[in-house]
Amino acid sequence: MKISKETKVGIMGLVAIGMLYFGFHLLKGSDIFSKTHKYYVIYDNIDGLTVSNPVLLNGLNVGRVQAIRLLPERNNHLLVTLDIRKGIALKDGSAALLADGGLLGGKVIRLSMGNLPNVLTDKDTLIGSTEAGISSLLQEKALPVVTHADSLVRNLNIVVTGFKETGQILNQVLKNYDQTAANLNGLLGDNRQALAGTLHNLNQLSNSLIETEKQLKPLLTKTNTLADSLNALRIGETLNSANQSIANLQKILGGVQAGKGTAGKLITDETLYNNLNLTIVSLNKLMTNLREEPKRYVHLSIFGKKDKGPKESPLDSTSVIEQ
Repeated sequence: MKISKETKVGIMGLVAIGMLYFGFHLLKGSDIFSKTHKYYVIYDNIDGLTVSNPVLLNGLNVGRVQAIRLLPERNNHLLVTLDIRKGIALKDGSAALLADGGLLGGKVIRLSMGNLPNVLTDKDTLIGSTEAGISSLLQEKALPVVTHADSLVRNLNIVVTGFKETGQILNQVLKNYDQTAANLNGLLGDNRQALAGTLHNLNQLSNSLIETEKQLKPLLTKTNTLADSLNALRIGETLNSANQSIANLQKILGGVQAGKGTAGKLITDETLYNNLNLTIVSLNKLMTNLREEPKRYVHLSIFGKKDKGPKESPLDSTSVIEQ
């Protein structure tokens, strides 16, 4: 039986299509000849997970991601279909952890077996969770470093700004110093003769002070001699005489207070006081009568009888006599 060319081309095309199909699934990691179970996992974020990414159990590849579908009715969560070999018995409470695939990147799903006795069947739903990968850990570790680095950069900028301001201040100080030095040089140049004269006067003053010191030494010697002479005086005897005079004066005053002697009687005797008081009263009466009746004592009449007036006048109201 002769096969036509068209039949040969058709058979070769079918073989090529079959090889392409099986090769495509082999490259994706699918085991075409083994039977599998399908399980579902719901994630809120798959973080770059794609179809055909491996499913690992204790590091062994036991399946692949078959499909990913968006669920708009559940706040846009993602339904991931896992294709796992039938020989893997997943118990109730098993979880599918979305994790990093390693340093080369990519995502994998790691199976965490549950401890419950019930075994999951085909098309059951696993618990979905996310495992912190290397990138997340590096990000968490690097974030404080970046924060500190940023703070360090800000502090360095502040320090550099302070150095700039300090440099400007130092430049201004140096300029002022140069200007001050120039002014001092000019001032010294202008007053050099005056300074020389001042120094000459100071030298003369020093010489005068030396001569004055030489002249003061004999005077100081004489002063010391005078002080010795004053110390040699009989100051003790003079003080004794003064004390004796004070004692005598106190004795005299004591006698006066006791009524001894003329002075004591004059001060303490009341009889003398009374006699003096009566004398003053009589004198007062005499003066009053003389003022009121002068004719009694002085008579200038040529004719007529002498009027002697009253014998006695009343006391002057201006006088006060203590009894």
